[in-house]
Amino acid sequence: MSIDTLVEQCMQKKPKAQAEVYQLYARKLYATCLKYSRNQQEAEDNLHDGFITIFNKITQYKSKGSFEGWMKRIVINTTLEKYRKDKTLNLITEEIPDEIVLDIDEENIQIELLLKFIQELPNRYRLVFNLYVLDDYSHREIAEMLHISEGTSKSNLSRARMLLKEKLETNKQQNLNTF
Repeated sequence: MSIDTLVEQCMQKKPKAQAEVYQLYARKLYATCLKYSRNQQEAEDNLHDGFITIFNKITQYKSKGSFEGWMKRIVINTTLEKYRKDKTLNLITEEIPDEIVLDIDEENIQIELLLKFIQELPNRYRLVFNLYVLDDYSHREIAEMLHISEGTSKSNLSRARMLLKEKLETNKQQNLNTF
């Protein structure tokens, strides 16, 4: 069945079509949720909430652009909405530290470990890092999405990079000390 047909049937609230859309896209959207969540349970909750929103708003999809991209945007926005309500995102403008460069030794670090380190970041840093680095949003877009200033977005990104760099260096030292 084509995506257009599935979308049309989902607009008619047909459970079989909804189940098929879920089966087709749940893994990819779960990976997106995992980037923005603190742990797997939270990612599963965000995925569930995201699909509820997708099926409730599917009539707004106008077949412009990819359906997967449209769903991804909804999942990200649904996840971010939870964090916007979190008071820790309402930060005052901070000084922007010098640009921190992450030097990741791709051969010696597992993606699961890097994801774990990203998930351990404070919410405001993790969200900005993921939006900017992994999903290629601008600081202006991030500021609008999270209801913060562009300066705060830049500062949060820099602090996220600094924390990740510290975690990576600590992990590297621990690995060296085990030999």
